[in-house]
Amino acid sequence: MGRLVPAVTRALDILELFLDGDGTLSAPDIVRKLQLPRTTVHELVTTLAARKYIVPVSGQPGRYRLGVRPYQLGARYAEHLDLAAEGQQVARSVAETCDETVHVAILEDRDVIYIAKVDSTHAVRMVSAAGRRLPAHCTSVGKMLLASLSEQELAARLPDDAELAAMTPNSITDPAALRETLAEIRQRGIAVERRESNPDVSCVAAPVRDRTGQVVAALSISVPMIRWSEERRAELEELAAKGAAELSERLGHRSVA
Repeated sequence: MGRLVPAVTRALDILELFLDGDGTLSAPDIVRKLQLPRTTVHELVTTLAARKYIVPVSGQPGRYRLGVRPYQLGARYAEHLDLAAEGQQVARSVAETCDETVHVAILEDRDVIYIAKVDSTHAVRMVSAAGRRLPAHCTSVGKMLLASLSEQELAARLPDDAELAAMTPNSITDPAALRETLAEIRQRGIAVERRESNPDVSCVAAPVRDRTGQVVAALSISVPMIRWSEERRAELEELAAKGAAELSERLGHRSVA
């Protein structure tokens, strides 16, 4: 890996400052926040303004906001985003860390469709495939995605008299019980499935968001019961959340600290 160029790093640091606050900054603001010499900041601001990365704020002399160039770059990046391809890359990274099966899935009506999958290397592992469709209420990814819907959307997909098919004796088949579970998932931000779609497998899942903050997918880690424990569950929840956050970042989402 080559050497980082200090001037470029400082210019990018300046641009990233505009992501916070009201999106406007003055040169003194930048000097104070980055602890850079005033001359250096003046030169960098002049260069960024000349290239349309920042522009003066109308009616506020000495203040700047982001210009059109960052938007153009972001739009070009978004044009080439592929949720399945990005999901496959992140799933591979997560699977390499935990050596369990990792999925990325989306919601379609009352089902989930797996769009990315990386297998565990263990002899005993979950058997599934990308493209497979399962009832959302029976899976951790599905429950995570259902929990992310508004009350109106959820009621439209799962009315009070909805028939929920069971995949195992542990599947939730009562709409009221499912709503209670979804409320808990909203509060925790993590979904857990204990042998609800496969009697020998439990899973955890976390939400994947796009640049608008909307949940567009979920990432799960599936573990055979012979390797499942409450301690292991806690570790996998953290890993699933990190993986989902990485995929969200690739989709343009920026979490608020």
